[in-house]
Amino acid sequence: MANVCTYGRFTHAIVRGVPTSFGRGGEDRAEEGAEPAAATVDLAKAQRQFGVLTGALRQKVGLQLIEIPPDPELPDSWRVEDVAVIQGDTALITRPFRLQRRAEAEAVRRVVSELSLTVVEMGAEEGGDSGGATLEGSDVLFTGREFFVGISDHTNYRGAEVLADTFRDFAVSTVPVCGGARLKNICSMGGPDTIVISNSDGAKKTLRMMEQLTDHRYEVLAVPEDAAANCIYVRGANQRDFLLHRPAEECPESMEALQKLQDYTFLPTACSEAGKLGANLSSLCLLVNRKHTYF
Repeated sequence: MANVCTYGRFTHAIVRGVPTSFGRGGEDRAEEGAEPAAATVDLAKAQRQFGVLTGALRQKVGLQLIEIPPDPELPDSWRVEDVAVIQGDTALITRPFRLQRRAEAEAVRRVVSELSLTVVEMGAEEGGDSGGATLEGSDVLFTGREFFVGISDHTNYRGAEVLADTFRDFAVSTVPVCGGARLKNICSMGGPDTIVISNSDGAKKTLRMMEQLTDHRYEVLAVPEDAAANCIYVRGANQRDFLLHRPAEECPESMEALQKLQDYTFLPTACSEAGKLGANLSSLCLLVNRKHTYF
């Protein structure tokens, strides 16, 4: 399993609009210690922030944007990252922990099929509705060399096994999520060989386990705030490095650390409303590297 791909090269971004039922899904609030969403989230602000994110991906980074219409019957469906893991020409349709979220996959399945990706289903046959495999994309970190799968309240070992069976060209390692509700709440890729990670004690523990499980030495960029550890890195045209990250008003203590990434185009992108529900920037998009045109 020595496969390596060029990390960060993408052609498309799949997103799903913020529905009017935003904040009513009960996702992650108890785990994150936030107040009930109905009292705190601002729907209009969330929709504006979503618009800034999609505008940055399309107009500044240059990706082809595929936007799935919002569905008020699926209040958490804007968290599109959770329902698929995409690498190369294969899309694994995942199985979220909460039964109410599993219907979110249908629209994403249609889109990746129209992109001519090979679709692999993680369905009820992976163990049945009770005690079966669960996997959410926000627990999956792909580095370009290997996968790390966070074992959390949302993703279990059987789910990680299904991912390993799907992407057999890459090593897959499991790590407990020690510093957040999901693995990508505490870390993300900030470049082809750079892991951006929270400086919290729990995140450090997870990182030590990741380092023990890999033969590759990654550069590590520690940031003081958990939210700043989730970035979106894209290698654009002319080898230009783009980094979408939380702005200074949301993560004031982390800006100096992020500036250590040399010669990057930084795109501050607010995510405060989704953050109240335990989500981050990467939660709102699926990135695809595909030359075919979407119809």
